[in-house]
Amino acid sequence: MPLTVGHITYANCAPFFHYLGESGFSGTIVKGVPAELNRLLSTGKLDICPSSSIEYAFNPSDYLLLPGHSISSIGPVQSVLLFTDMPLSELNEIPISITGESATSVALLQVLLQEFMNISKVVCSKTDVPLERSQERSLPMLLIGDRALKARKKLTGSCTIIDLGELWYHYTGLPFVFALWIVHRQSLTTKSCEIRAFANQLTTSREKAFLSLAEMAHVVSEREWMGEEGLIEYWRHVSYDLDPHHIEGLQCFYLLLEKYGLIDKVPEITFFE
Repeated sequence: MPLTVGHITYANCAPFFHYLGESGFSGTIVKGVPAELNRLLSTGKLDICPSSSIEYAFNPSDYLLLPGHSISSIGPVQSVLLFTDMPLSELNEIPISITGESATSVALLQVLLQEFMNISKVVCSKTDVPLERSQERSLPMLLIGDRALKARKKLTGSCTIIDLGELWYHYTGLPFVFALWIVHRQSLTTKSCEIRAFANQLTTSREKAFLSLAEMAHVVSEREWMGEEGLIEYWRHVSYDLDPHHIEGLQCFYLLLEKYGLIDKVPEITFFE
């Protein structure tokens, strides 16, 4: 049976998806931002998706992980950014505007401020207003994905820009795993062979992408606003692996989520084999 696969509509997903069709995938692709795809995955409307790492912690009994793949940072990630006009140490009870696109990035901000900045109360204020375009921009604000990349170009010099991947690495020395390839367990009953094939197709697509980053950058639509060299540099900064060091960073994040009451308990990491 054909698979239904979620596709986060951010530039960092291009190395996974650009050559996926050439690598043998012929199922259905559903595009959206992380929060939308998390909802579809949780209800079984997607078989597999590169979903927020916190989504796995919310519903671990429903999921398995594809081994070897993630969307992570080892230092700066460039696309999960806090824009602020005041020091981090002064953000106690100060509303931080968020878009609601990614629960993982919001949770990362919360644990960073509480654990390492001694902020007792982090206030996140969700809004659908395009903050980065507003003439009366509300700071501080958290942006992710392509919106963060575009805002960084416009706002550099007008406020302080904090890269959350870089901040996490500074304090922990570990990778931060923003997204995992998550499989819904109910799909295993009828599509286990297809999922196994997809895992191979995903590996092939990613390998092809990194053998020809310049070729990919020349044709993707993001080149119009980021430039081909900018895209190549960005893709090389993102870590797409999921090795033991990444797992250590993921478990550290889960421990902090549990410590601050953002998840019930640290989930067991269980892979599709």
